[in-house]
This record gives sequence, C-alpha cells and structure tokens, in this order.
Amino acid sequence: MEKRFFLVPFSARSRQFALPDYVVYLISEYRKILARLYELGARRVMVTGTGPLGCVPAELAQRSRNGECSPELQQASDLFNPQLLQLINQLNSEIGSDVFVSANAFTMNMDFISDPEAFGFATSKVACCGQGPYNGLGLCTPVSNLCPNRDLYAFWDPFHPSERANRLIVERFMIGSSEYMHPMNLSTIMHLDSTSRT
Repeated sequence: MEKRFFLVPFSARSRQFALPDYVVYLISEYRKILARLYELGARRVMVTGTGPLGCVPAELAQRSRNGECSPELQQASDLFNPQLLQLINQLNSEIGSDVFVSANAFTMNMDFISDPEAFGFATSKVACCGQGPYNGLGLCTPVSNLCPNRDLYAFWDPFHPSERANRLIVERFMIGSSEYMHPMNLSTIMHLDSTSRT
C-alpha cells in the first residue's frame, strides 16, 4: 500500500482514486510485477501484505486523540490484504504450483500491538526513538528522544518495528501457522525444496 495516498492531504493519488478503487489498481499492478518475476525465473517469492498502517507511532502522533489506531488507515489494510491473498491464490492456481507465498504482516504486527505485555514490550504506541507525541514525529536523529531499553518497545522509530519485534515477525515467517503464512511457512518451503533436490 503506497504511503503517498495518505501522506499528503489531497494527494494526487487520493484525488485520482477512491480508496477501494485505488486498492484494485494496486492489486492489478502487483499482478503484473509478480507475473513478470515468474517469467524471469522466480520460483519462490514471499509477498508481504501491509501491516497495521494506522497503528504506527507516526500515525498515532498525527491522527490519534487517545492512542487508538487510525480507522481510515486500518480500512486501507483491511481492503488491500484480502485482495492480495486472493491474487496470490489465483496466480498459484494458474501456474499450478505454490510459487507465491503470502505473509500476513497485519496479523503478525497486530499480535504485539494489541497486547504488547504478552510479548514482553512495555508499549506498542510509543517509538523508542523520535520526537513529539508517541515519539512519532520526525526521524531518529541525535536530537530525538531515545528510550533507555529498546527491547521494551515494539517500534524503533515512527514507522518501523524494533529489532526484537522484527525477530517475532521473522519467527512467524519461519514457523508460523496458516494464520500468518499461506500456503506454507518458510521452514516448510525449505524442507520441500531440499527434499526435491535429492
């Protein structure tokens, strides 16, 4: 999902498309790109959907009054991710093989955003490094607020998960259930690929 659609009020993209139409446009562009990758010889491609766009500290700082995720941005993820999964299923069906694997980044991130304490985080709303509300404004620079222990923060900066949060995400890539990875996780793929070569 392009950030440009939401980044600037009345952006060219948001004037050109209503959100549902923009999602359809993006999916059609993804179809072209993924088909071209297959034509060029790609045989295993992990395609990651969008995370919870409305819950990152940058969006909380700009759009939230009480620390709640931005409904408009969450709607964008809710529209885009199911259509991306449908596209992946269609392409794999047309090819007759599981070339494309979907990673459900939305659910992977929402797990620790919804219940940070369950994953050992002190917060999923405030970035470790940043400025302003939720440390969600600006870049991480020498003048930024810096948390004393980055392992307690789900977000490193206004947009990006912390290293510890990324480890949780990678764990889902490797051994996650079908809720996270479809049609299979990376450990299963590596096992299948290694046994097919012998």
